[in-house]
Amino acid sequence: MNFSKSLYTKGIQCSKALWLKKYNKEVLTTPDATVLAHFETGNVVGNLASKLFPNGLEVTYDASNFNNMVETTKQWMDEGLEYIYEATFLYDDILILVDVLKSTPDGVEIYEVKSSSSVKEIHLHDVSIQKYVLEQLGYTVTSSNIVHIDSSYVRGDELDLNRLFRVINVSNEVNALQVDIPQRLKEFETCLSDHENEPDIDIGAHCNRPYACDAKDYCWRTQRNIPDYSVFNIFNLGSKKQIELYKQGIVRIENIPDDLSMTPIQKQKVDNWKSQVSYIDKENIKAFLDTLTYPIYHLDFETFQQAVPEWEGMSPYQQIPFQYSLHIEHEDGTLEHKKFLGADSIDPRYNLARRLIEDIPRDVTVLAYNMSFEKGVNVKLAESFEEFSEHLLAINENMKDLMYPFQKQYYVMPEMQGSYSIKYVLPALIPEMAQAYKELDGIQNGSDAMNAFPRLSSMEVLEKEKTRNALLEYCKLDTLAMVKILERLKELNEENV
Repeated sequence: MNFSKSLYTKGIQCSKALWLKKYNKEVLTTPDATVLAHFETGNVVGNLASKLFPNGLEVTYDASNFNNMVETTKQWMDEGLEYIYEATFLYDDILILVDVLKSTPDGVEIYEVKSSSSVKEIHLHDVSIQKYVLEQLGYTVTSSNIVHIDSSYVRGDELDLNRLFRVINVSNEVNALQVDIPQRLKEFETCLSDHENEPDIDIGAHCNRPYACDAKDYCWRTQRNIPDYSVFNIFNLGSKKQIELYKQGIVRIENIPDDLSMTPIQKQKVDNWKSQVSYIDKENIKAFLDTLTYPIYHLDFETFQQAVPEWEGMSPYQQIPFQYSLHIEHEDGTLEHKKFLGADSIDPRYNLARRLIEDIPRDVTVLAYNMSFEKGVNVKLAESFEEFSEHLLAINENMKDLMYPFQKQYYVMPEMQGSYSIKYVLPALIPEMAQAYKELDGIQNGSDAMNAFPRLSSMEVLEKEKTRNALLEYCKLDTLAMVKILERLKELNEENV
């Protein structure tokens, strides 16, 4: 069958996705920069976790000769090596690589390393197929374990691997899964034995669980012509009403029956889409605008995360601010722009916090879009740098949320597709601004920025300079977009006078 543990877990999620991966991978979505960065994080975490099991040897990966990897593993086990990294085994055309294999007098122990901060169900299936193969080959598996990041860990001067990682014994859960594996493998073998006919499996909640499937665009858009904005945006995927409508062949919002029972928010979204007419609550928009005083400081942070905290006082996956843009809007309409972009290879937080309190006075209106994020960044900075704490928290006290009028449904356009995310609000209100993002060179969204900054230190001089300029231009556009959205709200207010 030429199977692997990654194909096994893909089949657990959806056997159609498994078939496509084997026979029609051209229809699968190509991994983007975020996915690739996640893979790289997994490699880094795996290499670091192996240090918890010292004095072992790693089987060199060779995609052209797995048999050699299997033979190397067996040789080292026969020689009595305690720890083997990427230990490789093959049974009945099922190939597994064990992150860390420990040999003991009583048998072997499995350690599967994950870069996540908890044990997930799919991880148990991953380990379960490893245990199955090992036992079919005659080994006794005495324990099955998952090694994952402990997000509560706070780094000191040195990295403490014993506190960074948690080792969780999942033997009971993995043992309970063994009984189903032979039947699952038969089902997968039957699925893959037909090279010509793609399995007929409908879409559903499994398309997003445990991961967004790389076949989703093919199954949803290409095969079923489900529009970007559909009943699945109105009702939760897998909910009773969504399933009921889908079974009736209703996926377009305009086809939802008028007498269908819905919550007020759901009904407003449906009515707004059907009528293709914008809803504007000018009175409440005016009330929001009246809470703002000039000058208005439009603020946007860019952050990134590290699975392994590089600097003292940081925790795994903590949001690390490395950049901000600040457009200062005066009452006469003039704009000032201030910016900060941290140097690569050093902790950017201290210098960012110091510059931020220089650029933003304590008692001015600060405007953010989804201010809970900017507030959260400031709180973390205040906790880390006591000398700036009072000023940073004062900034939070005067912060307003530009998302509020859209979140509260004071301004609803069909083009917003029922969302108050700036991703939908901006192109609906100011289409030319959305186009401006597409014309940016290199960095066009937050994910691009988040992935680019940690890579600066490994870039050549010219590439680094280009990337830093791209980061500055992108973040600058973010706060300019906020200025333009506020401008549109003020135009509505003036029309009301």
